[in-house]
Amino acid sequence: MGRHTVTVLYVLAMVAVIVGVDVLFFRHHFWERLAVNAGIVLVFGAFYLRFLKHS
Repeated sequence: MGRHTVTVLYVLAMVAVIVGVDVLFFRHHFWERLAVNAGIVLVFGAFYLRFLKHS
């Protein structure tokens, strides 16, 4: 599998997690949803930099 394909799948997984958490837990809580979404992006970013970055 190419590097581009892995990156696209990774971003799609991140979007799916964010949308799922939004719909299931924080539908009517704007600030909490924003904070949790930022946290999810940071966790996915840290995981990417630690395990998936090929430099």
